[in-house]
Amino acid sequence: MTENVSTGPLAGLRVIELAGIGPVPHAGMLLADLGAEVVRIDRPTPGPPKIANDHDVTRRGKQSITLDLKDPRAREAVLQMVDTFDILLEGNRPGVTERLGLGPEDCFARNPRIIYGRMTGWGQSGPLASVAGHDINYISIAGALRGSGQADGAPQFALNLLGDYGGGSLYLVVGVLAALQEAQRTGHGQVVDTAIVDGAAHLLGNFMGMRNSGMQSDVPQQSLLDGGAPFYRVYETSDGEYMSVGAIEPQFFKLVLAMLDVDFDPARQHDRSTWVSLGEVFRERFLSNTRAHWSALFDGTDACVAPILSVADALAHEHMGARGSILPTSSGGVQPGLAPRFSNHPHAAPGQVAARGADTERVLKAHTRITAQELAEG
Repeated sequence: MTENVSTGPLAGLRVIELAGIGPVPHAGMLLADLGAEVVRIDRPTPGPPKIANDHDVTRRGKQSITLDLKDPRAREAVLQMVDTFDILLEGNRPGVTERLGLGPEDCFARNPRIIYGRMTGWGQSGPLASVAGHDINYISIAGALRGSGQADGAPQFALNLLGDYGGGSLYLVVGVLAALQEAQRTGHGQVVDTAIVDGAAHLLGNFMGMRNSGMQSDVPQQSLLDGGAPFYRVYETSDGEYMSVGAIEPQFFKLVLAMLDVDFDPARQHDRSTWVSLGEVFRERFLSNTRAHWSALFDGTDACVAPILSVADALAHEHMGARGSILPTSSGGVQPGLAPRFSNHPHAAPGQVAARGADTERVLKAHTRITAQELAEG
């Protein structure tokens, strides 16, 4: 059995998570990290192997039960849970849960206050709503991928962070908590339609403003924050590693110039005619020594220069270690620490990873009138 005691600002909140991949498990993890009781409903037979259960940190802090949702009794068990739970999260294509008898109307008939959080790439409506896709496709049509990469090359993406998790799971969590606040005031739940295309576009708000004012180009490496400016760029070091420079403010830019011993008029920082030549000077400087050298030189200064680390390196970094931003797991891997932090819960820690189906009997007994034995008898 998974021993996870709900502590944190969301203690007492009950969440049903219908098993899926990507954004929904991550959203469920975040809610569990914040203290919610999250019950993940796994399929009896797992899909293609992706991450072994004991290494899948998005299962932490949750309870896991296995149900075949095509079985009417299993479906009834979920609906009996809906009677007393606050939030349901699902990440299926539009119409799937309706066909299972677990759609919004089925749930509202049991509990009119429940928040029904839906997570998809394209949303519940629109011409592409029923079409397959992944993070890279969603951020493509949202305009979030075009401005990255080399000016003379293909756009580049940073894992699937921007779409699935930045524009997806985080907006899902914000949405269901906002809807929960309204339900507490009005007594009425609602559907939260979270689309990655919407979230990714929303994340671009500041850049849209910069584009409107002529400060941001649609072509990569032409603008302030896309690698165009030599003082906001990545540079290779002599050992094949990399440093990041983010010296936007003039006082930080002056400090970088001094520490790199570069003779350049800081008043011309935003003169774009100088960017190519200054970038070449910076490139040569950083190539002259190792990442360790530059890390030691800039460490603790206001130059806004930092080493680019792997997750393994980040685990050992002094600052990340001091905050517990990345932690080891009991199975020998790594996991993120808790974020954000709360002063009322200074000793909060990640919960244990939920083993598939480990809590089936206990959860059914606590929240339904159907037993695991009844389901097993078929």
